[in-house]
Amino acid sequence: MTRPDPSGPLHSAAVVDSVAADLRSAGFTTDGVAGLLGADADAAFARGVWWPALRVTARVLDTGTAQQRRLAVLVRLLLLGSAEPAEHVELALPSVGVDALAANGVVSVTADGTVCAALDIRPHSDGATDFLVVSDLDAAMRSGPVHRDHVLGIGGASVSLARAVVRTPVARALDLGTGCGVQAVHLSGHCAQVVATDTNERALALAAATARLNDMTWDLRRGNLFEPVAGERFDLIVSNPPFVVGAGGREYLYRDSGLAGDTLCRKLIEQIGAYLKPGGTAVVMANWIVRDGGDWRDRVRDWLAETGLHAWVVQRELADPVSYVSLWTSDAGEEPEQAARRGGQWLDWFTDEGITGIGMGVIALRAPRSGERRPPDRVLEEITGADEAPTGDEVDAFFARREYLHATSDEQLLAARLSTAPVFLDEQSLPGPDGWQVVGAAVRRPGGPGAVIGVDEVVRALLAGCRGEVPLGTLVELLAAVHGVDADALAEAALPVVREAIGRGILYQAH
Repeated sequence: MTRPDPSGPLHSAAVVDSVAADLRSAGFTTDGVAGLLGADADAAFARGVWWPALRVTARVLDTGTAQQRRLAVLVRLLLLGSAEPAEHVELALPSVGVDALAANGVVSVTADGTVCAALDIRPHSDGATDFLVVSDLDAAMRSGPVHRDHVLGIGGASVSLARAVVRTPVARALDLGTGCGVQAVHLSGHCAQVVATDTNERALALAAATARLNDMTWDLRRGNLFEPVAGERFDLIVSNPPFVVGAGGREYLYRDSGLAGDTLCRKLIEQIGAYLKPGGTAVVMANWIVRDGGDWRDRVRDWLAETGLHAWVVQRELADPVSYVSLWTSDAGEEPEQAARRGGQWLDWFTDEGITGIGMGVIALRAPRSGERRPPDRVLEEITGADEAPTGDEVDAFFARREYLHATSDEQLLAARLSTAPVFLDEQSLPGPDGWQVVGAAVRRPGGPGAVIGVDEVVRALLAGCRGEVPLGTLVELLAAVHGVDADALAEAALPVVREAIGRGILYQAH
């Protein structure tokens, strides 16, 4: 196990414990902060608009109770980047003095005696439990660009990954590229042992602080890719790696792997199967190169070719080079001239490489079970709907449905009693001489990523009849009689649609 530098940030266990106790006693939780700010200011803060929160907390400092004032100081100091009087910070964090906080890199003290946050410590919730997560201040909370060993906090990618991870209880989990430890925090709720790795020593120090703040224990190890866990296997692997596509530099460790293009993601996917137990699951955030005229699916399919793993790959966004470069130069907080110079070099490299876009998404993998003989089952698709991001439950159900489809013959399917999930029927109509005429229809399962299939009149009737009461074959025979067609021919035509509906979670076998 790699132990963080004892001179690094939050190196004192006593200080970490005191900070944790003070934050909890002050009500520094997601619900506590939201309650203090009120619905409007809290919603604005979530969108990155801070001034309403500053206004509310300033009013609380004048008129609130002692407990409310404590929380207001913490919100202003740790979440809003406000410089606060030292005496206010002492009252908000009574178990640990400002000097000890400064010595542990939590705050800095200006010449006039005011205190500013030097680390980002914020509440985070999984919907059931509140946690505290430590990271470096993002670019909006500091002047100048972030440092090379900057440790990223909770962002869009980390939240998307946490949402997509299967939460079935398991024995061993690996968080590869843990950063501030946000994924490990979630893993601790359903994994008996959590191993967390990173190449960045500062990230391991802050991850250790995150673990202690939440009374958790992780096996922290330093190293690249799977080097720290050579020869080991895990039930679950999650990774939000430094996936940014670039020329191969390492300006910022949280985003740059030092490998050109999407090589890091390729290596990770190619190697990950060797570290999964039979039946184990991996969920990885990744970026991939898209070249003019090329299909992104072919590129990612090549990564998977020799792994033997089942896969569900979802491209959530396709960024053009200018938007992509602008995102990451802005994220680093670089000055305009520096950003323009570095961004220009970056775009020139994209042009030289023939890169016209960068795909961004999630790769979910499942290792074959012991004794499993079916070939790797892989679905690669683009799903961009805001309410269609993959969730852990959907990932687990996806692999279960694919296994069911492989194990169930057409004869068995016709003998099965199927039920239709709660779905909507969407119709597209055009005005005609006889009024509105339906020109297309689809059935959609709300909340299911890509859970939609086109339907005609017969399939609509078939889905409506699937109530778990009679075998599918009987329904097909009834429909064939109604429409005056051959039952065997109708079954042959309907079965591919039925299989697609099962694969999308629109149909399921009733029990």
